[in-house]
Amino acid sequence: MPAQFPDRFTPVSKPAAGSLPPGRRFPSTIAIDGPAASGKTTLALLLARQLGYLFFDTGVMYRAITWAALNSHVDVDDEPTVCTLAEQTQIDVRPASKPDERINDILVNHQDVTWDIRTKEVEANVSVVAAYPGVRKALGEAQRKVGLRGRIVMVGRDIGTVILPEAELKIYLDASPEERAHRRYKELVERGQQANYEELLAAVLKRDEIDSNRAVSPLRPAKDARVLVSDGKSIDQVLAEALVWVFEGV
Repeated sequence: MPAQFPDRFTPVSKPAAGSLPPGRRFPSTIAIDGPAASGKTTLALLLARQLGYLFFDTGVMYRAITWAALNSHVDVDDEPTVCTLAEQTQIDVRPASKPDERINDILVNHQDVTWDIRTKEVEANVSVVAAYPGVRKALGEAQRKVGLRGRIVMVGRDIGTVILPEAELKIYLDASPEERAHRRYKELVERGQQANYEELLAAVLKRDEIDSNRAVSPLRPAKDARVLVSDGKSIDQVLAEALVWVFEGV
């Protein structure tokens, strides 16, 4: 049975903050990496909620720049122009300000683009934009500053290897391409949208190839990352495994 990643979950009990032994604490910085549709964003969000930490999906910054390029009619294949755009664009991530199921507010030059960056057009072009060294440099510096504040769960594709290599806990969440394509298919069908499994699988494989073979910050687990394979597991099971690592030193 393929793993299901619902919006709601059964909370897993954790030690109360006041009951921790002297000198023991939860990891202040948690990095979660993994391929597209592996469930890493869901896991990171649930961990952040459990621990009362800031949830930061760094992928929104790459989506935001992709949206900015498309909105400005910049050819995403024009690397120099896209990189310059990334250097000159102000991106901010803030707590959700509207009750429309958003997790954060995503602002591009003070404009709310929270839902605009989730379009199919952005999805189809974000891997190309995210592979540019200039874009990764511009956005990586901003992401690192946020991460170093601590009490954060950061999710992306190079958090544990590049953005926050000193993270106290690094998790690499993986799943087979077939599993990830099935999840995307199920998600779209449940939203009442048309979906083709074979096309989704091809898109997943193409994105994996781009992410894993890019010259800068290729997708791979950090040497000291804990690898968690989610095939055939519910989100509760994945969350429980991750929490074992969180509580390991407590």
